[in-house]
Amino acid sequence: MDRTRCCIAGGGPAGMMLGLLLARAGVEVTVLEKHGDFLRDFRGDTVHPSTLRLLDELGLGEAFARLPLAKLEEMRAQVGSTTVVLGDMRHLPGRHKYIAMVPQWDFLDLLARAAAEEPCFTLRRHTEVRGLLTENGRVTGVRFRDEHGNPGELAADLTVACDGRDSRVRQAAGLHQELFEVPMDVWQVRVDALPSSHLRSGRGEPHADTRKDGRVFARFGDGQAAVTMDRGTYYQTSYLIKKGRDAELRAHDVQWLRDRLGALFDWDDEVTGAIGSWDDVKLLEVTFGRLRRWYRDGLLCIGDAAHTMSPVGGVGVNLALQDAVAAARILAAPLRRGTVGVADLARVQKRRHLPMAVVQRSQQAEHTMIRSALDGTLDADRLPVPMRLLRRVPPLRTVAGYLGGFGVRPERAPAFARVTRGARSR
Repeated sequence: MDRTRCCIAGGGPAGMMLGLLLARAGVEVTVLEKHGDFLRDFRGDTVHPSTLRLLDELGLGEAFARLPLAKLEEMRAQVGSTTVVLGDMRHLPGRHKYIAMVPQWDFLDLLARAAAEEPCFTLRRHTEVRGLLTENGRVTGVRFRDEHGNPGELAADLTVACDGRDSRVRQAAGLHQELFEVPMDVWQVRVDALPSSHLRSGRGEPHADTRKDGRVFARFGDGQAAVTMDRGTYYQTSYLIKKGRDAELRAHDVQWLRDRLGALFDWDDEVTGAIGSWDDVKLLEVTFGRLRRWYRDGLLCIGDAAHTMSPVGGVGVNLALQDAVAAARILAAPLRRGTVGVADLARVQKRRHLPMAVVQRSQQAEHTMIRSALDGTLDADRLPVPMRLLRRVPPLRTVAGYLGGFGVRPERAPAFARVTRGARSR
């Protein structure tokens, strides 16, 4: 049986970041990723200012800046004919006064290349965790299936579940999330970006905002809610539907969805024609919850495996990365000594509980607004109190931008992982 100090299940943002940091600490770490690459559509593509600062500290900032990216400096929403600035990052402290919009596979490839330079790091692709090894109630590693379908086992002093909202490891460990009610599921589509001549007449300004680099635009009206991000050659668009209504609404011809998106964003038929059939519309079944306890002896859950976030605000990736940084700082030394225990794992949860709880409370408030939008009771004359305050008190937009960009208790790179500029070539 193979052995490693730390086995990480899942090669997403949290798993790859944790693997890189632990490897730089001299901990033997193996990441098991069930896919052969990172190319998946509609993954979280937001890299927040706190993460951009972290990449600088890790010596990866210049390499990241060379990736294809757009800069989100401002978040806006339009309710009926009223526009509200939800967050302004142009006055944030530090170098990075924006959220970087970059394909997640490029970000993960960057982390993978950096980690591959560390002798303690191993990434095993096409390797799916299927279960856990246990001894006297303690998790001692994982069972997996390799790219040829062959079973295998990997022993580890610590197993970390970074395998997302539907975590197989969490399930195998007998850990159950407390789930919260959500009002919506999300349809995700790509719509081609075409010249402004494809605007419907008389409603060009909202569409122009969606085309600006540095903006995300949300639209609420007539019982509808959607968010679009300009990705250069296409709009990455999320259309919200009431929870559990996917099958019912797909009974319509897909032109029904094209018409609704066209009305919301002022897109003509040539733009919305990129949605060829319902096969182009991907469903995200939204779940939202958290574990009361993120760990058991020999096992830790972080990111969505510990606290499944709503997609609103695009903060899930950032929160997962912050979990990884805290876990690396707290666990590196006991892992090197071979003494990692339950008390160490509890310290990770204690460190990260407050930031997680604050974000989830904020998302619950946003869900209330979304429920009103989908019920058709949200309009410009009845804006929620937070929206009214943001309109009347402009400095609050920067406060909102800071909370969205850095959050509560942002993590800094551990000393053992930091790289002086120019000390390494990435």
